[in-house]
Amino acid sequence: MESVQIGSEAWEAKAQAVLPSSLVPGLTYTPEVARETAHLYERVARVIPPVEWPQFAPYVKAINDLKRVRNAVVLAHNYMTPEIYNCVADVVGDSLQLAREAAKADAEVIVQCGVHFMAETSKLLNPDKKVLIPDSRAGCSLAESITGADVRALREAYPGVPVVTYVNTSADVKAESDICCTSSNAVRVVEALGAKRVIMIPDEFLAKWVQTQTDVEIITWKGHCEVHERFTAEELRAYRESDPGVKIIAHPECPPEVIDESDFTGSTSGMIKWVEDNQPSKVLLVTECSMSDNVAVEAPNTQFVRPCNLCPHMKRITLPKILDSLIFMKEEVTVDPAVAGPARAAVERMINLNH
Repeated sequence: MESVQIGSEAWEAKAQAVLPSSLVPGLTYTPEVARETAHLYERVARVIPPVEWPQFAPYVKAINDLKRVRNAVVLAHNYMTPEIYNCVADVVGDSLQLAREAAKADAEVIVQCGVHFMAETSKLLNPDKKVLIPDSRAGCSLAESITGADVRALREAYPGVPVVTYVNTSADVKAESDICCTSSNAVRVVEALGAKRVIMIPDEFLAKWVQTQTDVEIITWKGHCEVHERFTAEELRAYRESDPGVKIIAHPECPPEVIDESDFTGSTSGMIKWVEDNQPSKVLLVTECSMSDNVAVEAPNTQFVRPCNLCPHMKRITLPKILDSLIFMKEEVTVDPAVAGPARAAVERMINLNH
């Protein structure tokens, strides 16, 4: 299907082979499409110019129509672009929120709008459901920084020390772990183990931030998020010097010196809540670019300064690919059953800890 352009005659012919003709979308911006999507555009008008909406609206309508046909739910991470996050997603959130929602999803099909490890997590928690990712190439530098064999080597080097694994990892790595964590619950997970020291993988900077919040000794790994590791303390100081009133909030995957320059550090959901609670006149989100757009939709009185970095993996997920995924039921995510059991247990321990 990669060689067939979405919306082309060849694509339409293939779609008609798997769907009744009446359900194959025309993908033209008609008055009907404009009417049916007008309420959704009102939500994103602050961040999507009117001239751009006609290219998004036909896909938005088609996806929302097909979700009902396929009995599908769309889970979208906070880093998705506004037209996905606000207009086709049924559930939005950070990794922990999406994991929780995936565990109780009342649908036959889950479409994961995020990177591959998120789709794997949804599959772990829903082994009997069809889990789709619109582009299986949507990877993660953190997930690629460590393997199951690496975890086994760490256990040999530190016998008896529990392993806390960030959800930004493959199922193979989760399967070698005692419990998973996200950036929003990492401190709680580490302390809940009751150990004097733990191995925390793979994000070195998240582990170092957690170390500042707890007395538990943390053994780290050299994994980094390619989005957050590029931020520098110098650029944040420059922004603050040029505008002393700006509030700076950072993700804990950032380098320690960046976190030191910030007014608040937290997960993506924590950052959203901080903006909602504090309603700053001007804020700088030290994270992925789409976060600012998505938070801006709900914070009309806040100006967002934009020194953000794009995640090329998250940006592989687009409206056309979501539609393609729903029509052709691709790309399906599978997990080796031998890996799925222990990996699921590590994720469920985390989820149960938060109940």
